[in-house]
Amino acid sequence: MLLREQKTSGMPAYLAFSQITIGILAFFYLVYIGANILIPLVFALIFAILLNPMVNFMHRKGLNRILAIILAITIMLTALAAVIVFIGSQLTLFADAWPELKAKFNSLTAEAMNWFSATFKINKWKINSYIAEKKGETMNNAGSVIGGALTTISGFFIMVFLIPVYIFMFLFYKPLLLDFVAQIFKKDSHVTVAEVLANTKKLIQSYLVGLLLEMMIMATLNSVTLLIIGVDYAILFGIIGAILNLIPYIGGIVAISLPMTMALLTGTPMKALLVLGGYIIIQLIDNNYLVPKVVASKVKVNALISIIVVLIGGALWGVAGMFLSIPLTAICKVIFDRIEALKPIGFLIGDNMRPIGHDLLKVSSIKLPGEKKSPVKKKKTK
Repeated sequence: MLLREQKTSGMPAYLAFSQITIGILAFFYLVYIGANILIPLVFALIFAILLNPMVNFMHRKGLNRILAIILAITIMLTALAAVIVFIGSQLTLFADAWPELKAKFNSLTAEAMNWFSATFKINKWKINSYIAEKKGETMNNAGSVIGGALTTISGFFIMVFLIPVYIFMFLFYKPLLLDFVAQIFKKDSHVTVAEVLANTKKLIQSYLVGLLLEMMIMATLNSVTLLIIGVDYAILFGIIGAILNLIPYIGGIVAISLPMTMALLTGTPMKALLVLGGYIIIQLIDNNYLVPKVVASKVKVNALISIIVVLIGGALWGVAGMFLSIPLTAICKVIFDRIEALKPIGFLIGDNMRPIGHDLLKVSSIKLPGEKKSPVKKKKTK
């Protein structure tokens, strides 16, 4: 559409395409260099959208708006602190058992090396030298790894203090922000803008609430399955798996590999296979029931776009970007679906693909290069 408008205004199509490309590259560059500022803001915006109904409810009951905002943020921080303390206590128990697990891991690795050497006829000395070389490279890079970890920890504490402040500001200045959006558009379109904002807010809230509910259900299913199988630290791995499930596909693979490794270290290969089978069943339940029913299906993101945005988010903002990529993409889809010029992009992000077959060729007006029209059979007259 933009290229068509540029063409009608006299600008060549290649020049318009170049401007769009430069604009996209400049946008992503600004997003990349402004990560330390934008990540807390995006997290705060998502939490503010989630807390807004609670604040409105308490305000309607007669509580001062400022006190309602502070109370809602306090409830949220208390819940998050409880989860963090629980995970921390489980990690402490895991750290106490780490020496024993490390010894078992080394023994299992040695057995795997012997099997690999005997099966593929490779000298053990070559395998050991390769492993020693990689260990040396890891030790040489230890300083930069530790420095990066310290930077990440300091950034985490900065976010912990900044995000509640940003949430308060978003909720307190919500009327100002809405008036700002209204002033961008002409008065004739204010009714449409208000309708789009109301529908968008409602769908985003339902999506984010559904996402949290899905995460709690997944944590319960993971933990119960691991407890039945008899995997150590089942609840810890269940919660971690539910959190990693927010990262499509990549997070699911990591979530399965952690309890499988623990099952191998403390049990038998059969136990690891049981973990794999249990997690596959849980993923089937998640994909076929929880996502369509619990999470708002109107903002479902297809697999191709999910993988692309997760990789882009990881490249721009690291782990935080991987977690934020899907909610942000879903929010963008909700907005795109309600703006006429951006509906094709919203359709591309979604998962409402027509089944491939003969019916598609009938309704499609797009012909691929070299595609021949199917001959039309004439009815025989008697």
